[in-house]
Amino acid sequence: MKSFASLLAFPASSLAGTVLWSGIFNSSATVEDFDDWSWSNQIEPWQWYIHGTGKTSDYLGLSTDFKNPADTSDAQGVRISIDGTSFWNGQTMERSELIPQTKADLGSGHLYYHFSLSTKTTNAPDASFEHQIAFFESHFTELQYGLASGASGSSDNTLRWNAGGQTHWSVQLEAGNWYNFAYDIDFDAKTVGLWASNGSDPLTQVVAPVSASTSSNSADWHVGELRLPNGGPNDAVEDWFWSGIYVEEAPITKEIGSGSSSSSSSSSSSVSSASSSASSTAHTSAAQTVISTAEPLIVSAVATSSASSTVAAVTSTVSPSVNTEAATPATSSSVALATPTTATEILDDIRALFSALVSRPTGVHARDFARRE
Repeated sequence: MKSFASLLAFPASSLAGTVLWSGIFNSSATVEDFDDWSWSNQIEPWQWYIHGTGKTSDYLGLSTDFKNPADTSDAQGVRISIDGTSFWNGQTMERSELIPQTKADLGSGHLYYHFSLSTKTTNAPDASFEHQIAFFESHFTELQYGLASGASGSSDNTLRWNAGGQTHWSVQLEAGNWYNFAYDIDFDAKTVGLWASNGSDPLTQVVAPVSASTSSNSADWHVGELRLPNGGPNDAVEDWFWSGIYVEEAPITKEIGSGSSSSSSSSSSSVSSASSSASSTAHTSAAQTVISTAEPLIVSAVATSSASSTVAAVTSTVSPSVNTEAATPATSSSVALATPTTATEILDDIRALFSALVSRPTGVHARDFARRE
């Protein structure tokens, strides 16, 4: 069974670390694809079972409007919503959460858990309720929003990052702003730190690593929201928007997409960091081809019209050996590529691929491409 997030837009810059798992979405992914996952059909890259009694489309949505516009690695972002039907498995808390589906080890070594998060004024989160966001099962680190259970007052618009049950970083949540995060987790050293930025700004370290009981079985990072009743019911719909979700080994990748688009980061609720440089322009034409591999991850070939030369097709596999034998379109093991639909998308794809290839002397990166099984 193939993964529905099988081929993604190429990032305009090379990544620093090796990506172990990617949860970003291509242009052909649909909400219905999430329902293909089940305990008897555990297809990558997402588990989808923690939600309410409504349709999947009540809790999840995919759209270009839902992503950080600065992040060119994502074709679509995901809306994860909670409402008065979001009670799961008889619990009294409301939950809508995705969990990585992977065979990779996401619980050892020095890893960075990346994601971007945003809200809007429509279906805004309720600041009078506690929210647990992007948390691990043991809650050794997580984001929280709203009035904490047992705290005084009637509401709290604070988005805070906790480690070991203590708040180490916080900001006032601003609708429309994209908050970029990377959890800096050293599972061996038992420490966790935080990198953050806004919009298109590169990540900067905002909290140096602190001690924490770091642990993960590679299937317990909850990407989504848990809303606690906090003294009363809440049936209102809340929308949270996510993009750029992936896990990489150290060193950290600081850049967010190409930096060609950005959201406002001038308000007091924004994280200060240096602006990312604009991507260079290129005029290219593309031809895509299909390569057969034992476990295919990526296939692409590019011809640049300005130089009248061709960048050879590149294939990455899970195993050390690489099979570059071309397959015909009728071959059952061939990998179907997502086709750009506009001239802008074609140019963006080719510029990004060319940059990724020429900037890495050792080849391509796992997150430059997503896996199809």
